[in-house]
Amino acid sequence: MRFRKGARLDPSQVEDRRGGGGMALPGGGIAVGGGGLGVAGLVIYLLVTLLTNGGGLSGPLSNLDDRSIGTQPPTSVAPEDCTSGATANQREDCRIVGYVNSIQAYWSGQFRAAGRTYPISKTVFFTGGTSTGCGAATSDVGPFYCPVDKHVYIDLDFFDELRSRFGATGGPFAQAYVLAHEYGHHVQDELGALGGGSGGAGAQGRSVRTELQADCLAGVWADHAVQTGYLVDVTQADIADGLNAAAAVGDDRIQRQTQGRIDPDTWTHGSSAQRQHWFTVGYGQGKPAACDTSGKL
Repeated sequence: MRFRKGARLDPSQVEDRRGGGGMALPGGGIAVGGGGLGVAGLVIYLLVTLLTNGGGLSGPLSNLDDRSIGTQPPTSVAPEDCTSGATANQREDCRIVGYVNSIQAYWSGQFRAAGRTYPISKTVFFTGGTSTGCGAATSDVGPFYCPVDKHVYIDLDFFDELRSRFGATGGPFAQAYVLAHEYGHHVQDELGALGGGSGGAGAQGRSVRTELQADCLAGVWADHAVQTGYLVDVTQADIADGLNAAAAVGDDRIQRQTQGRIDPDTWTHGSSAQRQHWFTVGYGQGKPAACDTSGKL
């Protein structure tokens, strides 16, 4: 996977809090180092307060199908650092900026063609911990989307953990998959589909259906990534890295590694096979409406 050297990046879509102190958040909150909420608290908060919508998962997504998108990336409005595809080919943080730009260029085009407005969602880089609209969070939470402030949060060290802790092969496209999954949640949020579905807990529950749909939406972007004007190509080796990353963070694989047994009744994201399947569905069909996880999984 390579970026077009002349592609113009928009670093204003990323907020860099790495190594920083307090920082103002939308609504007047102050971000500080550390994370008092922790993994369990944040997960419970998200599931209880955010995954309670009614309605089907796929309905609003069908309106985004078969739409043409522009092939030119947006003009950069903050040219002080990661400004071109050339920098994205050289530096990890600039590569992430490029992914964020490409993902949002695709969804902006799809929303626009459907007569809707796609609100740009910033990705926040942080180290250790930070404050969010969903509460304080630490790096242990992993990458996540907060619907309250509509930001994606990530400690870039997670990509090292994806290899060392979760056993993924890594690779640049594994990073792209992670970002595209989180932006899938933003798309769900904007369409009122975040958490919709049949309800319930465990392997057939609402949370799993929502996460698998985000995997599918990540695959839809991957199918159109080159069209956004940022990337030269997406190879089969890239897709293999994305699928490997999806498998690495499957609930069954994580449970087997951490507790020695698998308990589908406590799943929140789906099995390795399910995550790979739904990413493949999105990539193979390239249509948001294909991401219907409301039926039997």
